Amino acid sequence: MTIDMSMPGSSGLLNTGGKRNMNFFSNHYVLALTGAAGIGGFLFGYDTGVISGALLYIRDEFPAIRDNYFLQETIVSMALVGAMLGAAGGGWINDAYGRKKSTLLADLMFALGSIVMCAAGGPYILILGRLLVGLGVGVASVTAPVYIAEAAPSEIRGGLVSTNVLMITGGQFFSYLINLGFTEVPGTWRWMLGVAAVPAIVQFVLMLFLPESPRWLYWKDEKAQAIAVLEKIYDSDRLEEEVELLASSSMHEFQSDNASYLDVFKSKELRLAFFAGAGLQAFQQFTGINTVMYYSPTIVQMAGFTSNKLALLLSLIVAVMNAAGTIVGIYLIDRCGRRRLALTSLSGVVISLVILAMAFILQSSSSLCMAAANGTCQGALGWFAVAGLALYIAFFSPGMGPVPWAVNSEIYPEAYRGMCGGMSATVNWISNLIVAQTFLSIVGLVGTGVTFLIIAGIAVLAFIFVALYVPETKGLSFEQVEQLWKEKAWGSRGNCQSLLGAAP
Repeated sequence: MTIDMSMPGSSGLLNTGGKRNMNFFSNHYVLALTGAAGIGGFLFGYDTGVISGALLYIRDEFPAIRDNYFLQETIVSMALVGAMLGAAGGGWINDAYGRKKSTLLADLMFALGSIVMCAAGGPYILILGRLLVGLGVGVASVTAPVYIAEAAPSEIRGGLVSTNVLMITGGQFFSYLINLGFTEVPGTWRWMLGVAAVPAIVQFVLMLFLPESPRWLYWKDEKAQAIAVLEKIYDSDRLEEEVELLASSSMHEFQSDNASYLDVFKSKELRLAFFAGAGLQAFQQFTGINTVMYYSPTIVQMAGFTSNKLALLLSLIVAVMNAAGTIVGIYLIDRCGRRRLALTSLSGVVISLVILAMAFILQSSSSLCMAAANGTCQGALGWFAVAGLALYIAFFSPGMGPVPWAVNSEIYPEAYRGMCGGMSATVNWISNLIVAQTFLSIVGLVGTGVTFLIIAGIAVLAFIFVALYVPETKGLSFEQVEQLWKEKAWGSRGNCQSLLGAAP
């Protein structure tokens, strides 16, 4: 086997000696691992989406909540607070105890939180349940992509990790259906929030019969167990090559159970990798995706469609498009590459945000519509805004939806993969909270159109960031990606630098 790393980021693909690479559906065992791990993504999407409908009925049952906007905001946002804490601690748990145990812990948090919310007799028990569920979301957001990536052949790794993002968007869509389905059932919101315990229990049981990540096992010197897992993924010739890569990596990689968060900032290679990964996660949120997902009914009504039913229906269509776009991303990410897909996605995001902004700006200029007393002009601009919203989802969901999670699952060395993944996921959740808490306030200050122009400007900055700082990792093994960062940090000296032995 030969590995050419002379052109980092553009070549250096694994030479498999002429053997046929795997395609997405060629190994049912890998798909089973991906599907089981992806239940965590489904719960991630469900628990972040279901509260929008459940809150309507929670307010009806508890007068103290109905008249207290702070309590309402706290019930919604406490899951985000829990997710930040879960992601921050989940990275360390992943590296110390493994991906499998981290998944089991997340399932316990999901199930316990769902049961607590279902049985809640008041707002503060609800808030506790949301915190527990958020902790599960945070741990799952770190663990699922890493577990899938470490079991995936490099040539389909991006698509398999993106499957987890599909599960997230599918969970959000399913939460809307559940909200509609339980509107006429006694207990309404208790069913909406409590039903999440079922997939958590299913995943917990499945994970008891599934193996630990083979790369984590090898890193923890459980080589026989690691090879036993790899035997179920690769044929005999490819297995030998994968084991050689693992062995070579374990000889050179910094191996210590005392790895700390400070190490990330002491090592130039890790700093560069974390800057790229965390930057992608921040820009994923600041380019507006959860503004659209959390507030799409509100945005539709801002566009002039005052009917609640129509606003909810159009929002459901947005959720379907988000899931469908993720499927397109799964197909493209290992064909076009992460970097190109992100750049194309951001180009379309900028255009669609400008369309959205112009629709609202023109709509607010009543002089342009004075001649249309029957409201035809306003209606046309309203549909123009909806078209911009649909175009935004069509461009965002295949690229900037899955790419940040895929890149963060593969750009860090084994000893820091969970830790750095947790840190970057924490950046995502902090950015998520900032966006969720400020969107309506900014709209109130400068108007809807200008707000979308600001987000479009951020998307332009995101495009520049990806072009300058995010390398292509399509088809590279983890060892090649690690070498790529060393060469970016030290140039030709990268082959001679140890991960932590070089001066920052």
